[in-house]
Amino acid sequence: ERLAAGTVLLSDKTGTLTQGHPEVTDVVAAPGADPDTALRLAASLDQVSAHVLAGSVVHAARHRGLELDMPSEVAEVHGYGIEGVVAGHRVRVGKSSWIVGDETPRWVRQVKRRADLDGSLTVFVGVDDAPACALLLEDPIRPDAPRTIRALRDAGIERVVLVTGDRSDIAEMVGRVVGVDAVVAECDPAGKLTTLARESERGATIMVGDGINDAPALAAAGVGVALAARGATASSEAADVVLTVDRIDA
Repeated sequence: ERLAAGTVLLSDKTGTLTQGHPEVTDVVAAPGADPDTALRLAASLDQVSAHVLAGSVVHAARHRGLELDMPSEVAEVHGYGIEGVVAGHRVRVGKSSWIVGDETPRWVRQVKRRADLDGSLTVFVGVDDAPACALLLEDPIRPDAPRTIRALRDAGIERVVLVTGDRSDIAEMVGRVVGVDAVVAECDPAGKLTTLARESERGATIMVGDGINDAPALAAAGVGVALAARGATASSEAADVVLTVDRIDA
């Protein structure tokens, strides 16, 4: 009944409107850092992460033949990244602001400019409280996403909002291609809840997502729909509807 009444759809981006199988296209090391070492430490930590980008980082390291260690003292910082200890090093993997801080060194500015030009995702790696490298990833839009959004409008959805933790330039590009009404980018889980509360004033809400960061919004929405084909348990537990096939049109 709540699904039938829903008029406002909020959707996550990575793994929902995009294919969620990003590939690491380059590793850019900070001055004085070794890219293979930074990638090995990041991938070792990401082995235990449920984030949609973690598997891509692990795959890239194994493709280079790097030996991975099991991490300890692992903690997910929702909306920012993951941290832990790998082979005696304190490692962080996540957003630029969390890894690099307020100051933006020249190499970070160059990485961000390059990512802006080719629409890449960026993941930063810190080792022992110092930035070590940036990973550039590409994540194609699902071919059926624009058609699905049009079909949802035909079914009674009046407003579609893209809500994501990713950078605003990438989010805006995906939003234009898919055909949403509004884009809210660089959101942590609390920001997604704030956006959901604001949009609920317009009508009954449906939230669609697949990641751990989406779980609070999935629980708070009129109806939460989880794309759980890759086994993101937290979002599945929080949602009202769980799709076990990796297809947005379902």
